[in-house]
Amino acid sequence: MKKLFAGLALSVLTFTGTSLSFAEMKVEDAIYYRKAGYGFMSWNMGKIKAQTVDESAPFNKDQIIAAANAIAAVANSGMGALYPPGSDMSKVKDTKLKPEFFQNMEEVGKIGENFNAAANNLATVAATGDKAAIAKAFGETGEACKACHDKFRAK
Repeated sequence: MKKLFAGLALSVLTFTGTSLSFAEMKVEDAIYYRKAGYGFMSWNMGKIKAQTVDESAPFNKDQIIAAANAIAAVANSGMGALYPPGSDMSKVKDTKLKPEFFQNMEEVGKIGENFNAAANNLATVAATGDKAAIAKAFGETGEACKACHDKFRAK
């Protein structure tokens, strides 16, 4: 499983780093790809939430591990490259990214690092199969994600 995750992460990093360089990509494409990445993470967060927090679905350790690994892979894939200048809502109507994002890059970097650390921790904790610990790590990951939404995403 570790080899599969490492291979997936390397593939995503390689693909993101070479094929999707924002120097080669239209702003609209960058927005499309980042929305797709966040949508995929959201879908996987929903699986974990349903099984550990809401308990609306039966707990399945393998599904939780797969979902957590997917979240961590996307979080560590180089999504920052999908935020080229001009990709905020003042320039493009198909995004909710506030212009302030580009005026606070140090804070954005810290929020991103915190999210990546939380996503990596979620993947580590998921591997234990401890439902309560997974729910706690899930909450921490959600809070790390929300930190960016609260500051830099329009309602």
